[in-house]
Amino acid sequence: MAIEELRLKVPTYAKEAWLNAEKEIWEPWLSSKDGFLGRQLFWDKEKEEALILVNWKSKKLWKSIPMSEVNLVQQKFEDNVKRALKVPENPFELIYEGELDKQG
Repeated sequence: MAIEELRLKVPTYAKEAWLNAEKEIWEPWLSSKDGFLGRQLFWDKEKEEALILVNWKSKKLWKSIPMSEVNLVQQKFEDNVKRALKVPENPFELIYEGELDKQG
């Protein structure tokens, strides 16, 4: 099993828009992908930071998804958020992107 780890800056004012866009855009797309096992969303109120852990059956299945497809979904996500918040730019800065290997 491989775990994709993402950290985003999510300001308090934009938390609901973030959660809605995750549910409306990323969740259905991820659910359609071979090897997707589920994910967890966390939010740190003090840091105004989100942690997203995406569980994959294998690194091979996860990495076989074309980046062009991921970028297209990311654009839909950003458009959704900008519309919801009535802002010109995506307020969610990507802080960290990495992977974890399950032990034991």
